[in-house]
Amino acid sequence: MSSRRRSRVGVSSYVGLIRFYEEVEETIKINPYLLLFLAIVTPILTIILMKIFRPPI
Repeated sequence: MSSRRRSRVGVSSYVGLIRFYEEVEETIKINPYLLLFLAIVTPILTIILMKIFRPPI
């Protein structure tokens, strides 16, 4: 036997699981400041709209 070790490829690479996992990692990247801005503006805008268009009681 040779002293070199053979590189073994797992079964998951044969069925394409590794490739699928690499494609899933590409996601939409959102700037944290934009997310913070939207979290602050949304309730303020909701309060203003509720004052303008009063809901029926």
